[in-house]
Amino acid sequence: MLSIKVPPLGESIVEATVSRWLKKEGDVVAAGDTLVDLETDKITVEVPALKPGVLTKRAKAEGEVVHVDDVLGELDETAVPATVGASAATASTPASAPASPPPATTQPPTSRASSPPPSAPPSETTKSSPAARRIAEERGIDIAAVAGTGRGGVVSKPDVLAASTQRPSGTQQPRGNGVTPGERETREKMTTRRKRIAENLLQSQHQTAHLTTFNEVDMSAINALREKYKEKVEKEHGVKLTFMPFFVRAAVAALKQFPMVNAQIDGDSIIYKHYVNMGIAVASDQGLVVPNIKDADRKGTIDLSREIAEIAKRARDGKLTMDDLTGGTFTITNGGVFGSLVSTPIINYPQVGILGLHKTQDRPVAVNGEVKIRPMMYIALSYDHRIVDGQQAVLFLVRVKELIEDPASMLIE
Repeated sequence: MLSIKVPPLGESIVEATVSRWLKKEGDVVAAGDTLVDLETDKITVEVPALKPGVLTKRAKAEGEVVHVDDVLGELDETAVPATVGASAATASTPASAPASPPPATTQPPTSRASSPPPSAPPSETTKSSPAARRIAEERGIDIAAVAGTGRGGVVSKPDVLAASTQRPSGTQQPRGNGVTPGERETREKMTTRRKRIAENLLQSQHQTAHLTTFNEVDMSAINALREKYKEKVEKEHGVKLTFMPFFVRAAVAALKQFPMVNAQIDGDSIIYKHYVNMGIAVASDQGLVVPNIKDADRKGTIDLSREIAEIAKRARDGKLTMDDLTGGTFTITNGGVFGSLVSTPIINYPQVGILGLHKTQDRPVAVNGEVKIRPMMYIALSYDHRIVDGQQAVLFLVRVKELIEDPASMLIE
């Protein structure tokens, strides 16, 4: 009997939550099949079967907290010849030709050919997040019938929750994470990731001298530049030209001018980073994650566009690696995609600065003594006042504003 254990989870990560079992007790599995998903505070870890066999025991239930080397279940390797091997041999052996002509009552080949081939269950073909599938299974919801509102029609956790509230009143839903009609309150245990997010946010507030400064940016020039080139860029490079890579480049240029905003405190020392690993905050079903673009200061707009799109997709699909989530030196968060007009972002500790972007909104502004309607965005810089002075923070934000309002100037940075 082979024990299935919690694998090493990554640097400084010692525990995880059993997110979802993909195999049931008694299921035949092949080597490499994913048995169970573990959710850590940073990433989702897939635990595969190291050898073929039959899953005989699931020792940990979904929602349980486990630690490295804990036994998750047991796999019977001896069951392979009688199950996997035999079925595989049967499937691979071609059917022998009939010894005599088929009887007259045999169904014509045309009708047999017209029957549709078997298809995968809807739950396997529907694009959905791991959290959405888990909630759908808990509440007995057919995920194929849920309309996805995520990018590309992906079904997310909020979609499943919304679908569960729209059930007919006579439909009884399970308790636990589910909601039974008439219940006024439910209790749900925090996941490992949500607990760690809460701890990190409190650590940032308690261990830094948090301060935020604001400015506003006229987005006219960036809008015009994007409209001019977005079709060309998408056609020639296969990526969508968004606003984010321009802000990344502007932030990189400002960080070179004000390196203390890209630094880090270590005891009574200041570590200056002569590179920029740009963190991009991404909202996912599992909570906020901040993957980072390595060496963003060495990359152009097209490469940044491609990497931002790829890393955001991996974040939403729960496919981030530890390398994606470590080593960041500065962060950008965009609350504007959800409609936020202004906010005070919390520093991603132990970094000392975070740039907050917000919704672009037409507003009347004074331009050369005249009132004009311009697309304006509020931007915010939260910084650690222990090493970043107010003057430096304000000038940093002014520099970002100047570069966004005159994007051609970034070409000579």
